[in-house]
Amino acid sequence: MASCSHVRSFAACLRYPQTMRLTANSLRSPCRSISSGSFSRAPTFNLHLSLHRCRQASSPTLFRSLGRRHIHAQQFQPFVPPPPSSLGKPVAAKSYRRTLTWLRRFIYLTLSLGTIYTVDQYFYASCLTRTARTFALGIIVAIDYKLDFRPDPPLASSIAAVHARNAERLSELLRVNGGLYLKIGQAIAMQSAILPPEFQKMFSRMFDDAPQNDWEDVARVIEEDFGKPAEEVFGVSFTGEPGSGVMERTARASASVAQVHWAKLSDGREVAIKIQKKEIAQQVKWDLWAFKVVTWVYSRVFDIPFYSLIPFVNERLFLETDFENEADNAERMARFIAAEPRLRNRVYIPKVYRELSSKRVMTAEWIEGARLWDKDTITRPWYGGWREGSPGCYGTPLDPRGTKPAPRPSSYNHSTAEKLKPERDHWKGRYGRGGLGLSLNEVMKTMVDLFSAQMFLWGWLHCDPHPGNWFVRRKPNGKAELVLLDHGLYVHMEPSFRHQYARLWKALLTFDNKSISGIVKEWGVNNADLFASATLLRPYQGGEKTTSKALEGLSKKERAKLQYEMQQAMRQAAREFLGDETKWPRELIFISRNMRIVQANNQFLGSPVNRIKIMGIWASRALVESPDLPLSEKIKNYGRHIVFKFVLLSSDVFFYFYKIRQILGLGGGMEDELEAQMKHMARDMGVELSQPVFEG
Repeated sequence: MASCSHVRSFAACLRYPQTMRLTANSLRSPCRSISSGSFSRAPTFNLHLSLHRCRQASSPTLFRSLGRRHIHAQQFQPFVPPPPSSLGKPVAAKSYRRTLTWLRRFIYLTLSLGTIYTVDQYFYASCLTRTARTFALGIIVAIDYKLDFRPDPPLASSIAAVHARNAERLSELLRVNGGLYLKIGQAIAMQSAILPPEFQKMFSRMFDDAPQNDWEDVARVIEEDFGKPAEEVFGVSFTGEPGSGVMERTARASASVAQVHWAKLSDGREVAIKIQKKEIAQQVKWDLWAFKVVTWVYSRVFDIPFYSLIPFVNERLFLETDFENEADNAERMARFIAAEPRLRNRVYIPKVYRELSSKRVMTAEWIEGARLWDKDTITRPWYGGWREGSPGCYGTPLDPRGTKPAPRPSSYNHSTAEKLKPERDHWKGRYGRGGLGLSLNEVMKTMVDLFSAQMFLWGWLHCDPHPGNWFVRRKPNGKAELVLLDHGLYVHMEPSFRHQYARLWKALLTFDNKSISGIVKEWGVNNADLFASATLLRPYQGGEKTTSKALEGLSKKERAKLQYEMQQAMRQAAREFLGDETKWPRELIFISRNMRIVQANNQFLGSPVNRIKIMGIWASRALVESPDLPLSEKIKNYGRHIVFKFVLLSSDVFFYFYKIRQILGLGGGMEDELEAQMKHMARDMGVELSQPVFEG
């Protein structure tokens, strides 16, 4: 116990070195008084004994070390603070003014941006945010191409890698912004063949369905346009009230600008209600302005003459958001078809109900049918009734006779995606393996006839005939009927331009190079061969071969060496193509879009018809039948038309040659062969036509 107390005393000394120094001095001079009154002599003597015993128990080296460090011989001196004179001049405390200033600026900027973002999102449909995002991406892409579009990019492994990353950036912008950006993306996708393969793959995804708006947003648009809720406008009930109609709150289809809801009115009519998404009205002008600014900058930075065409494109896209304009187009086209005996019973335009339509809401009759992309349903055997058509076609009732009406909903759950429209597939037979029993040749010939009449005879051209805008129905006599939807995007061709375009087609098919050069020079085009190939969607072999001659100076090694030279050649070809952009007919932008889609539809269905011959006959016939031409000229054109039809018989030889080869499994159809030739010609110009229009 005593030894333990000694150890504890020694530990206390180590913990309080001042105490240890005082004790050590007392050990040297026992009779000396200690200035501090807090220590007595008895504890000092005890500590002396403890130190003595600990020295015997511990090693001499450790004890000597402790003694040297903590035991001093001199007398203890209390701490005295230094005099003020030795501290130097006084210095002001640091205030960090610049740091605080920048911190305040950062806080103010953050609050301002947060406020602008919130106001923009809730009151302006994110117009400012979308525009800023567009400009930022435009600057990034422009800088990227300025730095890396060269044979050996410093910041990329290859030019293809530069295209790939910018294609992903653009894809993300179109996806995030949505709305009209998707519509612009679809418009570019129709001409994406002239873009690098990386962009072609990205744009092929532009035809996917867009996300739909919630019912609350849809109901708000209806109430804003009509001044009363949807229940009163359409006479429907969502709680199953007797005598009222019904309506689905979940859209049956959703596109970039609008979505379509099914409804059955109280009088029994089934309608498709097309409702514009609520944000489009606020976004459309901002989006088109941003598109205009970006294209202006790019046309200057990359020296490509196309900016003067943009205002016309913007005007067409803006009209596509006006559903009253769409109703006008639909009714006009219905009148044209009703007056044309060659199309009267082959094409149908759904009736528009004006009393239930507005600028942002359009109500038309509901159409049942097979989509154009569903080749199996179109061609499989018909299992419906004898001398009956598909539902709703030529007086055929939508539901079979004796079918009980679907039960009315007694209540509606907002979280439920209800489907009230009955499924009408009884004509497919018991096991659902039937179809319309139609010929693809008949379907495709009707489509080419319709657009040829629009282009050469009427001068009003539907510019969005992608497969989603077609329904195919079976008439009671077993013939096909095509239903054309979505009449928002049309272009009007003035009579003088329409006649020029018809004469151009005749000249192309008879290799009349003098007429071709004269027409295209009036349109500001320098390279007649290139324009002829773009019009026919096949290489033009009857001209002066200006395109191939421009590449004669390149060796095989130079042709295949780098993408850079080839893509630079394409840019030069674009300048030659649009020699004088002020003379370029703006309508050709959408005419080429229409023809590309029709060509892709024909190719998708297996090239069942000779598209070029059909369009050529309509072009020649229009110069005989057009009411805008004098009688004397019509008579001359009639004689030329007879000769022209005999000349076109030669094109049938090539068509049936490829058709037989296709049947034998030795190759594709005529459209496939023409596309292969176009790919070969385009590859010489630095363009890879590698992506089908509707892939994906």
